Amino acid sequence: MAGNDNSSGDAHRPHTKKQPPPAPFYIPLNITLYLCLVTNTLAAIFSPIQDCDEVFNFLEPAHYLQHGYGLQTWEYSPVYSIRSWLYVSLHAAVGKIGSLVVHTKAAEFYTIRLSLAFMCAACQTRLYSAICRTLSPRIGLLFVIIVTFSPGMFHASTAFLPSTFTMYMSMLGLASFLDWKNSRKTAQGIMWFGLGTIVGWPFAGALIVPLLVEEAIVSFISGSVGSFLYNVFDGIIRCLSILALEVAVDYAFFQKLVLVPWNIVAYNILGEKPHKEERFMYPAYPFLALSAALSFHIILTYLGSTNPKELIGRVPTKLKIAASLSVVLIGLNAGMLRTLGMVTAYNAPLKVFDSLQRVDIAHAGDSICFGKEWYRFPSSYFLPNDMRAKFIRSEFRGLLPGEFPDSPSYLGRLDGASQIPSGMNDLNIEDPSKYVDISQCSFLVDSYFPGHDATELEPHYFLDKTQWETLSCASFLDASQTGLLGRLIWIPDLPVIPARFRRKWGEYCLLQRTVAGHA
Repeated sequence: MAGNDNSSGDAHRPHTKKQPPPAPFYIPLNITLYLCLVTNTLAAIFSPIQDCDEVFNFLEPAHYLQHGYGLQTWEYSPVYSIRSWLYVSLHAAVGKIGSLVVHTKAAEFYTIRLSLAFMCAACQTRLYSAICRTLSPRIGLLFVIIVTFSPGMFHASTAFLPSTFTMYMSMLGLASFLDWKNSRKTAQGIMWFGLGTIVGWPFAGALIVPLLVEEAIVSFISGSVGSFLYNVFDGIIRCLSILALEVAVDYAFFQKLVLVPWNIVAYNILGEKPHKEERFMYPAYPFLALSAALSFHIILTYLGSTNPKELIGRVPTKLKIAASLSVVLIGLNAGMLRTLGMVTAYNAPLKVFDSLQRVDIAHAGDSICFGKEWYRFPSSYFLPNDMRAKFIRSEFRGLLPGEFPDSPSYLGRLDGASQIPSGMNDLNIEDPSKYVDISQCSFLVDSYFPGHDATELEPHYFLDKTQWETLSCASFLDASQTGLLGRLIWIPDLPVIPARFRRKWGEYCLLQRTVAGHA
């Protein structure tokens, strides 16, 4: 009976439910991937090419590998060899695979960009996962908001640049160092940073230094120095394997042993032409986004205090929420207006070449020429097969790209890449052999900005209707006539907007020589 009494008492005793662990993610991983992929896809489709280096140093060599011809810069001369063919070959392979499905070279260009969009989204999601699991789900949420609305990430996410590749690898490397709850991944982190440093941009290797220092300090305190040293050695071996692969690929193209990462460092550090372009900041963008998320998280934590002994605790909750949301909304809108402003202002070069695809327009052997607009050429991917880009004289007095030797076979392209081109130098000294006479041009790309004076070498071809007819034009921002605000963000062209704030426009045009011009 006593046993029955006890069991009866236990039966009536209230059971305490085990509380489920807090959700590790505010946004599920698959939804995060989709969000990042949507924003990156928009960048792939609409983002203007930010720098002519992307075209001449990467898109054109990739086009050469795919199609057997393209423009060549001095960096790819075996004399200097400061660009790795491994990085270009990876993208060219994607474009070649895409060519099995799509049927225009412009579509190949967008295939490469869309593959970069997916790669970036995967890396962003991986880092988001590590942030949520090791730091805080709220920090992870803030990180996703920042990277999806950041104009910098919009441009960097799908750029065909080594600094973009390094940014991807930096995200994977940072995620490995953060992901200590699932076991230390020091060797894996070193490998990712090493891959970005060797194949991408060597100077970004500095990003791993504070992470390794922290690992060393933690290992010393915890008494696991031996394990730390082993992981570092393991990571170094992986990096050396990557370097060996790059050296092998570059040997096939340059026909000599070269260490491209060292050549880049030597040129930039030991040479005399300092490089300070903003796009070299791409690898740091994820770190800046995480720092911003951490900062905002700390501020929100402080604002969330309800302690009446603190000043912030006596501020009404609704007022604190309104202030926080205002900051978020201002930041998001500023980012979107900046992105929209850049797209609408400068993406004309991606639009005007469509008319060349008409069967009655271009013919085999036609040349399309660029004068003062040479640095906005979006690459040979936008030209029909067998149409070549040429340069005519303008006011520019630097070194223009040459051409890779035509090579119908892949083995011939390896041989062509190993040949030393003429007229190349690393001092930006003009080479007159890079120009053709305008009489050899069947098509011409030029811009026209009202109010800008013409010169002898840069006449207004757009207005010369006896020699040139307009095939297509797209609006292009006249930055010299537009105020600071109009250059920074999108401003609608409405009567209510004061004239001094409105954006001023010119035309970016594709011209075809008239019958009278041929005569």
